This record gives sequence, C-alpha cells and structure tokens, in this order.
Amino acid sequence: MTTGPNTIDTWNAYGNHQLARQVQLPELTRWDWGIPGAGPGIEALGDVYGLRVLDLGSGLGRHAAHLAALGADVTAVDASSAQHQRAVTRYPDPIPGLRLLCTDAAAHLREADPYDLIYSVCSMPYLDPDRLLPVLADALVPGGRLLFSALHTNSAGTGPSSELVARPEILRLPGTTEDHQVMMWTLAPELWEDLLVQHGLRLETVTAINSPDPGNHVSYRLYAARRPPTSSTRATVRRSAPGR
Repeated sequence: MTTGPNTIDTWNAYGNHQLARQVQLPELTRWDWGIPGAGPGIEALGDVYGLRVLDLGSGLGRHAAHLAALGADVTAVDASSAQHQRAVTRYPDPIPGLRLLCTDAAAHLREADPYDLIYSVCSMPYLDPDRLLPVLADALVPGGRLLFSALHTNSAGTGPSSELVARPEILRLPGTTEDHQVMMWTLAPELWEDLLVQHGLRLETVTAINSPDPGNHVSYRLYAARRPPTSSTRATVRRSAPGR
C-alpha cells in the first residue's frame, strides 16, 4: 500500500497481533467487498481467467490466492511487513499464478508491466490518492479495469468527506478492546469520480454495500472504473463543491 509511516506502523501492529494469535482463517467461500453477506461478490470482477491482476493492500492474501486458483496471474502487494509475513506464512509453498510482494504500491505501479485488472478490498482509503492515482491509470492496459471498495460511513454513523483530506478512523485489534487510530481518505462518491477522471479513468458504476443489521451504521461503496481503450489522456476537471 502507499501509506504514511504511522499507517504502516498500525498495520504492522495489527499483523503482528494476528501472527501471535496464530489465527487460521479458512479459504474464501464467498467473496465480499467489506461486509460479509452484503453486496456483490466475485462476479463484480468478471471472468479473470488468463488476466494479469494486481491486488492492492492484499493483507493475508486470501483474495489473491482465490483468483490465482481461478486461472488469473495475480500479484499481491502490501507495504506492511507484518501483513506480508502473514501471507507468506499462510502460503509458504509456491502457488501457480500468485506472487506476494512487500512493497510500496506507487513504486510498484511505476515499474510493473500494465495489468488487465487492478482491485482493492477495503484498502484504497488508506492510500493517498494524490500519490497513487497519477500512476494507476498508466498501470492498466487500455480498456483495463479498476475495482475498489471504500469506507463510506463509519460505525459512528459519520459519512464521507467532500474534501480531499484524510481523517482519523479506528482500527481495533481482533479479540481485544485495543483501538488504534489510523488515517483514511473516506471520500464522497462525487470526489472519487472527479479524482478518477482527472487521472485518466472513467467511472462506470458505484454500488452501495450496507450492513443487513439495521443497527450497524458501517457502509461501503464499490467503485468500478476503466481506462479508456484509446491512448491515455489526462483530463482536467473541476473538483466537486461540498454538498454537490
């Protein structure tokens, strides 16, 4: 992930906590984008067989491994050394079509050959859009797709921001009451769209993902965008005014 040092430190604390607990999560049986049992599943990605795919902020690596088993050529990137260690501990033996990398996302995107598909499950809000998006469109082949889920409303019921600023959110260590503060870009859909268009991508759909529990305020949005099939041309757009 492309994150600041404090965010990486927080995810290292999270990853080390999970390594110490020796948590053994099962392989994926149903793909979700933030809330189990809610919203679309893997069908949002379409047929991945034979595609060159990048997982941004891959964490434990279960999603990437699942796509590799379906015949995709998947690179899974995470900047947290502890999260990366969780993935290589879980998958110690080579899996055809799967590469696990501990590296900065923007640096990887600048150096890698273009991908057919880039996706991120809940990790994009931890990435600085002004650093990531300028290199993301050129890291897709013409016609290639980007799908990512992003926090829209947090557990306190606080909705997204219409300004391009990060704000503190809470990351709780599983099995404890220990909370860590982490900075996230929790942005309104209009602002996400403007950012994507500005950096050469076309937003195609935004899907709401809400908890089936009426008492749970947490809500995500799944964004699906595409690099136009013609040569990439950066567009300049007006930023959304607050409340648009």
